[in-house]
Amino acid sequence: MIKRINMKNYGPLASINWKKCSRINLIIGDNGSGKTFLLKALYATIRTLEEYKRGDSFHRESEILSEKLHWLFQADKIGELVTKGDNKGLSCCVSYKNAVFEYDFGRDTRKQIKNINNTIGNLKSNSVFIPAKEVLSLHRIIQSSREIEQSFGFDDTYLDLIKALQYTPINGEKTLNFSIPENKLSTIIGGNIEYDTQSRKWLYKKGNQKYSMGVTADGIKKAAILKALLQNRYLGKESIVFVDEPEAALHPRAISLLMEAIFDLSELGIQFFISSHSYFVVKKLYLLAQQSKESLPLLSLVDGKEHYEDLHDGMPDNPIINESIRLYEEEIRNALS
Repeated sequence: MIKRINMKNYGPLASINWKKCSRINLIIGDNGSGKTFLLKALYATIRTLEEYKRGDSFHRESEILSEKLHWLFQADKIGELVTKGDNKGLSCCVSYKNAVFEYDFGRDTRKQIKNINNTIGNLKSNSVFIPAKEVLSLHRIIQSSREIEQSFGFDDTYLDLIKALQYTPINGEKTLNFSIPENKLSTIIGGNIEYDTQSRKWLYKKGNQKYSMGVTADGIKKAAILKALLQNRYLGKESIVFVDEPEAALHPRAISLLMEAIFDLSELGIQFFISSHSYFVVKKLYLLAQQSKESLPLLSLVDGKEHYEDLHDGMPDNPIINESIRLYEEEIRNALS
């Protein structure tokens, strides 16, 4: 697992010093506070380590990382990722197990990162980023934009995800028993998704009926994506899943089931980093932390500052949670008046 994160001058993130990460890690914050930015930065690091020395690849870590940052953040030169107005440059250090991957560069850096220290080596796992917007109805457009036109528009989180959904497991590959979390995801979905090779489209199947993705609810698609990655065995032990706003288009009961499925998967060895501004996500994870008596670290990004807490110790006291509670109480008062 990722155990510790240190960043300086990384876009909107002036300083991150997350000393203790666990199996599930939650990031909450204002719009524009850097939640998604942090997830992408971590994803770039982990995917670099997974692609490094994989198969017959001969690319160096610096080449893979530079390319990842270019397409993830869609910057003409990666030096643009350095915090505006800062002359000290950007630095990032991710501790994984008992080793580190760290790098730094300045504002003048175009595409070559010279300072990299990798004591982790390469990773055999497959990690994935699930963005807030669904990809199933757009997969052909994403592939055309990125693989044929090679133009900005859809970043690597989208391209990597549609490739992961098409993954075919190797014969004899060791797998985990995902039946419990898959059942919870099935309850949310109410059916299944499948790829139709003739039409080259993803379809939603419920009973004997098939529906196009365009008329399928976005919340169903998000849960279906995670289930498909379990079924095709792209995800396995030591995978890391980055989830941006899992609550998008899901009602509270579905959010609760999704968090339960994520908790089940974390117990099987998959690590999660989740960004959210949903009271329901925070509350459900708090209850799971209380029931399991396990650590569930929380990073709050509020008013340009970072606050580190643990849901095992209680619900956080910050403006995002307080406003959610206030709105809920106001709704109750209106209903009773």
